[in-house]
Amino acid sequence: MNIKADLSILDIIGHLIIWVVLSIVTFGIALFFFPYSFSRFVINRTSVVDAAGVERKMVCDINLFSNIGHIILWMLISLITFGLGYIFYFYRVWNYALNNSRVE
Repeated sequence: MNIKADLSILDIIGHLIIWVVLSIVTFGIALFFFPYSFSRFVINRTSVVDAAGVERKMVCDINLFSNIGHIILWMLISLITFGLGYIFYFYRVWNYALNNSRVE
């Protein structure tokens, strides 16, 4: 099995511009929602190719606002640790996103 990601440069630039603008407008609060959006963005544009060449899409079943309690908890941890907790938060969100993904 192989994994194939279909990410174009324009998709990536558009996604980043949206999140840069959101983080400026919200004074950085949007950055706590960014890892969810980023992981979902990549997973939903990824497919699994089996040995026979059949390509099946991956689907991430998370949304930005379903885990508001998780976001608030990590926001507090990041503030208390002066931003160091955000590094662990980013990895934890990826773990959560992969565990809530499926192959169609």
